[in-house]
Amino acid sequence: MSELAKRSVAGILLIALALLAAFKGGYLFAGLVAVAACLMLYEWRRIVAGWGLGWQAAGFAYALLPSIALLWIRDRAMAGNHPIGLELLVWVLIATWSVDIGAYFAGRTIGGPKLAPTISPNKTWAGLIGGAVASTILAGLWVRATALPPLLYDLAPLFAVAAQMGDLFESWLKRRAGVKDSGTWLPGHGGALDRLDGLVVVATLTGAVAVAGLL
Repeated sequence: MSELAKRSVAGILLIALALLAAFKGGYLFAGLVAVAACLMLYEWRRIVAGWGLGWQAAGFAYALLPSIALLWIRDRAMAGNHPIGLELLVWVLIATWSVDIGAYFAGRTIGGPKLAPTISPNKTWAGLIGGAVASTILAGLWVRATALPPLLYDLAPLFAVAAQMGDLFESWLKRRAGVKDSGTWLPGHGGALDRLDGLVVVATLTGAVAVAGLL
């Protein structure tokens, strides 16, 4: 099986699992979030081994903050008196996934100048723009199909770029540690950090905006 096929099959299965847990909510969703957080923390600690206590503490925050944000979004997010938790959670997932997909295919199809060659040689400006465009369109369509606040139209491209900066940060961590992937759990994707680096950023930012009462 080709690398793209492995990546696609694994991606589809992960999307199906995440959506199932999101719609079911409760202990299933909380359990999935907890497993993901534990995997991220384990991989982070392995990558930064020997870097000092500060890096260990940072890993705890890196895994904990998006986990809290996702759980809060699912069960507590409101727009006025209207609960929007499930819809907003799906928006977070769509915004994140479409960034990854758009960046991957735009980067491979268009190529062009490198975004950060010393950190991640395969990432291009075309990928950055393609990811932002894909996220803006697909997340925007979800906003239009639901009762989500219009502010999310504006946040989608901003969060898409932020997600890709989160991807670059994780790439920088791996380059500094001298490892190719954060783990080998996911065929074609690497580890939990490799797959969830964008979600960490989008979930945390969305949670912060929701808690601030801007949605």
